[in-house]
Amino acid sequence: MVTDLRVCFVGESYVAGVGDQKCLGWAGRIAVRAIAAGQPLNYYNLGIRRETSTELRARWEAECTPRLPQGVDGRVVISTGANDTGHENGLPRVDPDDSVANLAAILRGIAERGWQALVVAPPPNVDDEHNLRLSALDERFAELCDTAAVPYLRVHQPLRENPIWMREVALADGYHPGAAGYEEFANLLVPHWLLWLADPGSGLPVVR
Repeated sequence: MVTDLRVCFVGESYVAGVGDQKCLGWAGRIAVRAIAAGQPLNYYNLGIRRETSTELRARWEAECTPRLPQGVDGRVVISTGANDTGHENGLPRVDPDDSVANLAAILRGIAERGWQALVVAPPPNVDDEHNLRLSALDERFAELCDTAAVPYLRVHQPLRENPIWMREVALADGYHPGAAGYEEFANLLVPHWLLWLADPGSGLPVVR
């Protein structure tokens, strides 16, 4: 019997794939790769541009619940933090302590519903100061996920060192790449993603 595997991707513009001429982003690409590898799934992209973790915390459950009813293999992939660390009026849009608390609350809610979670780190952009804040939040998210026994895929530093991602971002709006950049993002995730789909309890580590 084929398992009814359903995956909700929640988060911000990178989840939604803003800037991608193919309208897939990294989330759509890894879903395609799963199906090509023989793992059928139902894919729900619930990304919202400019959304913070505070806003995500307020909506994720209401949006995932009807898509992950009882009796299915429900999974949630989360990626947030880039907008939290953006500055408005000289301050981060969300305090880092609140960002960590928001992600912790989301992970608790997912576990309480019996779903499996996977967290993807926020990627870099062209602003060096913003990247410093993102890198610091990345460390805290990694510690949280390690404590919660939730796999955390760390893409921030690999993408900062990836010339295709950084060139694509620089040629666009400074934040969002085109299709080639999202392809690089997806390539970092695919091996860990396929393993998690096959066996979410396999003890995937925090990937550094």
